[in-house]
Amino acid sequence: MRALTVGLFLLIMSTQSSFAQQATADQEIIELSKEKWQWMAEKNVEVLGDLFDEKSMFVHMGGSWGKERELEVIESGGIWYKKANIHEVSVQVIDNTAILLNRIDLLAVVGGNEVTNPFMVTEVYIKQDGSWKLGSLSFTRLLTPGGN
Repeated sequence: MRALTVGLFLLIMSTQSSFAQQATADQEIIELSKEKWQWMAEKNVEVLGDLFDEKSMFVHMGGSWGKERELEVIESGGIWYKKANIHEVSVQVIDNTAILLNRIDLLAVVGGNEVTNPFMVTEVYIKQDGSWKLGSLSFTRLLTPGGN
């Protein structure tokens, strides 16, 4: 009976530890995503260059490309991500991969024109050598209730 009690106690403790680790990873990714939006608004390509994996891919309304092109677009102001108003966030961590969904309204300057678009943004992060790297960033424009 004592062995069963000790075993049950250890099972409960390991389950609680697993949930705590999951919550910590979720919060770490949410905070990293928020920082990423700020770095993009500031056009901080040095920090973003460290965050973006060498093989990362970016999908926009106007096309898709890799890390170097995304950094060029940000630095040149081709797309200036002025402000991401985040409405909803969810995270799923699968082993060393985290998938974050953001429902946002993005205020940006594109081709010299200031625009606001509602997006569902998918961010995929991969944990490498103890730190998270962005592997993919995809924008899906949402239809507003008015059908725009």
